[in-house]
Amino acid sequence: MQSSVLSHRPRSCWQVTWAVWHALLLREAMGRMFSSRTSLVWMFLEPVLSLGFMVLMFTVVRLRTVAGIDTVLWLLGGMLSFFVFRRTSAQGANAIGANRALFAYQQIKPVDTVLVRCALELILMCIVATLVLAGAALLGVQVGWDNPLMVLGGVVGLWLLGVGWALAVSVATELIPELGYLLGLVMAPMMFISGVIFPISAIPMPWRGWVLYNPLAHGIEAVRAGTSHFYHAVPELDLGYMYACALVLLWLGLLLQRVFKDQLIAE
Repeated sequence: MQSSVLSHRPRSCWQVTWAVWHALLLREAMGRMFSSRTSLVWMFLEPVLSLGFMVLMFTVVRLRTVAGIDTVLWLLGGMLSFFVFRRTSAQGANAIGANRALFAYQQIKPVDTVLVRCALELILMCIVATLVLAGAALLGVQVGWDNPLMVLGGVVGLWLLGVGWALAVSVATELIPELGYLLGLVMAPMMFISGVIFPISAIPMPWRGWVLYNPLAHGIEAVRAGTSHFYHAVPELDLGYMYACALVLLWLGLLLQRVFKDQLIAE
C-alpha cells in the first residue's frame, strides 16, 4: 500500500521540466537528422564545404599563415566557432513556430522548445567539429589546443550569445513576422564583421575598435588564441565583455518569453 502511494506522488516542477526537455530533445534530434533524406548529410556538409571553399580561396592567393598560425588552422578555429553561434541562433529562433502544436500540453512552454533546440545544436556542433578536426588531422594539419580553457570559454560564450539571440528573436518574429526580414539582413554580414575570414589585428585603429563592439569577434579571437600560442590575438580581446553581452541577451530573451508567453501560445 505504501509503495502504491509513493508511486503516485506528484512530480516536482523540476521533474516535469526535465521530462519535457528530454522528450523534446529526442523529438528535435529525430526531426533535425531525419526530416529529409539529406538532413543528416547536409548537417555535416555545410561546414565542410564552407571550410573547403575558404581553404581553396586562401590557397589560390598562396597565403600559408594568418596572424602567426597555419591558414587552415586559422580557418578551422574561426569558422567552426562561428557556426556554433549561427546554427544555435538560427535553429532556436524557429523553434516556436515549428512546435506550435505541442503547446496544447500545459507542461510545454514556448521557452522550452527554444532552449532544447539550442542545446541540441551545441551537441550536434560538437560532433561535427570533432569529425572535421579529425579529418583535418588525418590530412596532416597540426590540430591541437595550447589553451583548452580559452577555447572552451570562447565556444561557450558564443553558444550563450546564440541562445540569447534565439530567445529574443523567436518572440519578436512570432509577434511581428516582418521583423524576420530585417533581422535576417542584420545577420547576413555577421561573418565579415566578426573576423571569421580576415584577421581583426590587420584592421587599423579606430576601425578595429568599432569592430570589437561585436561580441562574436571576442569569442572567435579567444578560440584562435587558445588554439595556438603563436596566434597574434588583438590586445583588446575581452571575454568578460562577450559574457556580459550574452547575459544581457539571455535576460532580455527570457523576459520577452515570460511577458509574451500567453500571446505565443495563442498565436
